[in-house]
Amino acid sequence: MDFQPIGLFLEGGTNLLIILAGVHSQCAGAARVTKMVLIKEYRVVLPVSVEEYQVGQLFSVAEASKNETGGGEGIEVLKNEPYEKDGEKGQYTHKIYHLKRQVFGTKSKVPLRVRAFVLLKVPGYVKMIAPEGALVFHEKAWNAYPYCRTTLQNEYMKDDFMIKIETWHKPDMGTIENVHDLDEQTWRTVEVSPIDIANKEEVAQGDYKPEEDPALFHSAKTGRGPLGPEWKNELMTDCPYMCAYKLVTVKFRWWGLQTKVENFIHRQEKRIFTNFHRQLFCWIDRWVGLTMEDIRRMEEETQKELEEVMNSPTLSTICVIQVRFEAPVLLMSNEANQPNPVMMMSSETRPPR
Repeated sequence: MDFQPIGLFLEGGTNLLIILAGVHSQCAGAARVTKMVLIKEYRVVLPVSVEEYQVGQLFSVAEASKNETGGGEGIEVLKNEPYEKDGEKGQYTHKIYHLKRQVFGTKSKVPLRVRAFVLLKVPGYVKMIAPEGALVFHEKAWNAYPYCRTTLQNEYMKDDFMIKIETWHKPDMGTIENVHDLDEQTWRTVEVSPIDIANKEEVAQGDYKPEEDPALFHSAKTGRGPLGPEWKNELMTDCPYMCAYKLVTVKFRWWGLQTKVENFIHRQEKRIFTNFHRQLFCWIDRWVGLTMEDIRRMEEETQKELEEVMNSPTLSTICVIQVRFEAPVLLMSNEANQPNPVMMMSSETRPPR
């Protein structure tokens, strides 16, 4: 069975892609494949400090989220509480996304906080008879910045589907090997993929915006930029820098689809990281100097604005439970794959309370 993506999201800060579990109804009775997973580590170096990055990420997501919303789906927050375990301390959230079958319509909207949703071109009857649990996703996130971890699973696929994203934010140039401390055998299977935010060649033609090009942008407030081809070797001694080490583990265990889907998710993850971090740097003059208190105030204001839109009679909203800052996402519309910006948010980016 072949499929083509007719919709995809790009997420920035912390990133997940959801593959619709309903496609499995086409594969009923098919033998499952091996238990292998596809793991890649994406390294994003930025001319900002680890402390600046936390504020910049939250600000960029908040601003982008103000102009977009969605309706027709339900979001259930089971837990949102501090946690402390094995020396790790931060904020834990457990959310359930209840996606309606109307999500397949060309005019439908997806939930604000589902980080990335990929629609597959499958026969109409599959969309209508998707089994119970196929459109229900559980997201669990542990935010202990500078370390963050998020997992996403589906009720129907259970252990056959999982996306896990672990991020370490370190004050270096991306030179640490095995920063996530994997066992030697696992680490040998990991493909390391560096991302250069100044390299236009890494940006899809349809994603490129001159105003979000670090190779053209100069910060009036910090003096940073534009970033040339050798910018990592040319940083001034007083310019901060950091690297986001994003370890993405993808498991989509189903006969005939595993390799294609897992590789597709990873391609989109790299695109997500590239676009978001280019934008974050080019917005630095808008967020540099803000405090976490400023960000939390923005969070509250944005939540109120989005709730007003979500409660509009023009939208069919099942429930709205806390709008939180998650990662920005770009949705490709169903119509001729034309870009349709839809900004989203991610649990990892939210500061601990």
